[in-house]
Amino acid sequence: MEGGAIHGGGADTSAFKDCISLASSNPFVLRLAFSAGIGGLLFGYDTGVISGALLYIRDDFSSVDTKTVLQESIVSMAVAGAIIGAATGGWLNDRYGRRSALLVADFLFFVGAILMAAAPNPAVLIVGRVFVGLGVGIASMTSPLYISEASPAKIRGALVSTNGFLITGGQFLSYLINLAFTKAPGTWRWMLGVAGLPALLQFILMLLLPESPRWLYRKGREDEAEAILKKIYSPEQVLVEMENLKESIEKEAVENSSSEKISMVKLLGTTTVRRGLVAGVGLQVFQQFVGINTVMYYSPTIVQLAGFASNRTALLLSLVTAGMNAFGSIISIYFIDRTGRKKLLVISLCGVVVSLGLLSAVFHETASHSPAVSAAETSRLAPYTCPDYQSAGAAPLWNCMKCLKAESPSCGFCGSAKDKMLPGACLLSNNTVRDNICHGEGKAWYTRGCPSSFGWLALVGLSLYILFFSPGMGTVPWIVNSEIYPLRFRGICGGIAATANWISNLIVAQFFLSLTEAIGTSWTFLLFGVISVVALLFVLVCVPETKGLPIEEVEKMLEGRALQLKFWARRSDSPRHNLQM
Repeated sequence: MEGGAIHGGGADTSAFKDCISLASSNPFVLRLAFSAGIGGLLFGYDTGVISGALLYIRDDFSSVDTKTVLQESIVSMAVAGAIIGAATGGWLNDRYGRRSALLVADFLFFVGAILMAAAPNPAVLIVGRVFVGLGVGIASMTSPLYISEASPAKIRGALVSTNGFLITGGQFLSYLINLAFTKAPGTWRWMLGVAGLPALLQFILMLLLPESPRWLYRKGREDEAEAILKKIYSPEQVLVEMENLKESIEKEAVENSSSEKISMVKLLGTTTVRRGLVAGVGLQVFQQFVGINTVMYYSPTIVQLAGFASNRTALLLSLVTAGMNAFGSIISIYFIDRTGRKKLLVISLCGVVVSLGLLSAVFHETASHSPAVSAAETSRLAPYTCPDYQSAGAAPLWNCMKCLKAESPSCGFCGSAKDKMLPGACLLSNNTVRDNICHGEGKAWYTRGCPSSFGWLALVGLSLYILFFSPGMGTVPWIVNSEIYPLRFRGICGGIAATANWISNLIVAQFFLSLTEAIGTSWTFLLFGVISVVALLFVLVCVPETKGLPIEEVEKMLEGRALQLKFWARRSDSPRHNLQM
């Protein structure tokens, strides 16, 4: 909050303890944070649940199983809805308030969950995904904003990080629920429909909570704002907060006298806003382009690409990555106000680069050492032999990877369930061959990836990737965007940044599977690794350190272009020192 203490060395190391202490002495702030953070839980649940549900949607709808673009659309249409939600979320927040925006998001979540659970065909399923996406887009920028505006500056980062923890907690919960319903009739319908319950819970909780005190003050409702601040601060601190809010509103009034409405020219012409947008939007774009949601949306599919055939096995192994994601968010809550935003980003991206390099190497070895296609075994099942294999002049040179690349029609590899590297048969890919022929003989059926001796290394790479990504690049972009903009522009700029995040998300989600088919999984992860190096350079040059600073001091730092290139150096307690390069 504005006017909060600027804490240095001793306070930095105790920010997490201060947060725990506050929870016991003043649970109101924590209740605000967790109630608003349910939006993060829904955000995370939707991100994670589709990865497992997609495996079973492919089984129910043959058109989805055979068309990669339809699978990508089911995933990415929620992202398309989120883009619209994030774009309108800024206006909704500024016009009607943070609380009202969250209520709208919950309603959209609930409607989308019902549509998905009852979908009779892929078209209705996609419509439900759009509704859920609208809710996700609004919640993605409103939840951290609401929490930030109800948090003292001293523990603001830790409390906003609870939103990040609930996002990753929602992803972990989605994997558990996916596993729970793998044997139930309707599988994916239950997986997708359960999202309606937390949306209903948050809707009820938000009806019982107040509006953001900053938004109330800006709308001229000073008494209501003061009443809420009294529940957060001591009487002396309330006076400081009210005075800072008054100064901020007066400054805004001066700006309003020369401009009736906010425009892009106004935004880009204001030094602090322009520099804030470069840092905030850049972080949101790189958060997606380093590949995180390819892992979260397609984690079980990636596990299958690494050579694990069973849907249930893929979901179970993906639970490890979801657990790492939740664990990484806990690390973020502890270190975000102790280590600082920028240092955490740098450490995070260094680990992401190494992890993506490992994944690229693993998938290269997997593709280079896939088991051979046995002519004898394939001939034994002649009525079901892959047509492309039959017509190939060099059929004896085929291996599993070449079999899976057959397109007219698509084919699968039926291999030993015990010794995965033994030669197998290249057969037509359909439910009859999978269930009656291959599984009927107790063998494993591969359509996404081939059996490999390196599959466990892919799981290690995914786990390391998540473990490094989550505490830094997973959480910090949202925290920076809740801290870096002046009050008057915060809703609009937050909407711009969230929209940039979702557009980047859409690009990655829509083209990931097609990219792996076009250039291979190994080269795809290598591409993400190169982008991660660029993101690291961007953070070093363009992102300021906002740890522990009241928002007024962040504005002064941006005006002075204080980017603190020596991010590893400890800052002194002096606000003036914090404004230097």
